[in-house]
Amino acid sequence: MSDFWGYAPAAGHNAGNSLVGFKVEATDGSIGKIDRHSDEAGSAYIVVDTGVWIFGKDVLLPAGVIERVDASEQKVYVSRTKDEIKDAPEFNKEKHLGDPDYHERLGSYYQHPRG
Repeated sequence: MSDFWGYAPAAGHNAGNSLVGFKVEATDGSIGKIDRHSDEAGSAYIVVDTGVWIFGKDVLLPAGVIERVDASEQKVYVSRTKDEIKDAPEFNKEKHLGDPDYHERLGSYYQHPRG
């Protein structure tokens, strides 16, 4: 599962390049902007501020769902639908960042979506 918590080589993200502020596009439309991200090996992720889309909630996406980073357009494209993202285990920045149990639950969800 640790591979799922890393950026795919074809995604076009170079470690050290900030993604904060980039727009995030699901397969069926925009979901928000990146609030923070991590390049940490085996634990890379993005946190997306969804704004009004899911009533101002943040979502954490493992780097493995990122298909492509377009630095010129400042957009990140992910391989999941809005509903798959909305139905993921609820994320709380204070409780879940760096929580291995949450990462395992979330990684399992995104590898086998129920949608």
